[in-house]
Amino acid sequence: MSTIVSKEEAHKLIDQLPANATWDDLMQEIYVREAIEKGLEDSKACNTTGVAEIRKKYGLPE
Repeated sequence: MSTIVSKEEAHKLIDQLPANATWDDLMQEIYVREAIEKGLEDSKACNTTGVAEIRKKYGLPE
């Protein structure tokens, strides 16, 4: 699910990159921001998995 991004937000993202940033650097920043925003949306919608359940799934100690 993609969200609408304003030009101002895109400019801020680009402006925070160093002068020698590559296209890959920009794409990484976009990906990270998108993943964080999706996680926040999931959290607000209570669409999360508890730590205990994840630990059990992967056989990790509680």
